Amino acid sequence: MHDLEALRSLAPAQRERLDRYAALLLERNASFNLTGARDLGAVSAHIADALTIAPFIAGGPLIDIGSGGGMPAIPLGIACDVSITLVESTLKKARFLEEALQELKLSGEVVAQRAEVAAHDACYRERYIAATARAVGKLTTVLELTLPFLDVGGRAVLQRGALTEGERKEAALTARALGGAVVGEERMTPARWVVLVEKRDRTPQAFPRRTGVPARRPLTARDVSGAA
Repeated sequence: MHDLEALRSLAPAQRERLDRYAALLLERNASFNLTGARDLGAVSAHIADALTIAPFIAGGPLIDIGSGGGMPAIPLGIACDVSITLVESTLKKARFLEEALQELKLSGEVVAQRAEVAAHDACYRERYIAATARAVGKLTTVLELTLPFLDVGGRAVLQRGALTEGERKEAALTARALGGAVVGEERMTPARWVVLVEKRDRTPQAFPRRTGVPARRPLTARDVSGAA
């Protein structure tokens, strides 16, 4: 993976840890599904994709929602040298993540809960400077699941595909209702964007809603227009 552009600025020790992570992920993926990537080239591409948002991670601690096999949080923990909290409710995946933190000597913890539950725990609510979430769902769903974890002044760094104007409007209103503001949208590749959302005020205690609701019934402009 050393010839990938996203890795060239890293120290040799960081590249070595990323190699170890890739090998561990592939080894465990043979036993149970952690990622759709089935070979080193595919895993390396996922790691490189994760590292494209490293410049937007101003500091830690960082929380990652729906961590799965650890993307993008584990590569970011290595590259940005920040503490990471990985929220993953599937127990087999959570155990893998705990193994990876130990094996890679990364600072952080694994929370084997749904984000809707963990976000109402005082140990995690509004405790983080950065938040990420990959392949979790609609942007308004992701905002509801990430912003409650951010401290005021923190930032959600969200990798997305291109957004429609309707999605932008709903995201802006939803962010405001949750105490945030969409402050940037940058194109990283032809098909990949990053949306930056700053936490400006505390999130109302009603959010996130109970387990499954944010994904099943994403917030719309009509839902939040009164709260925004």
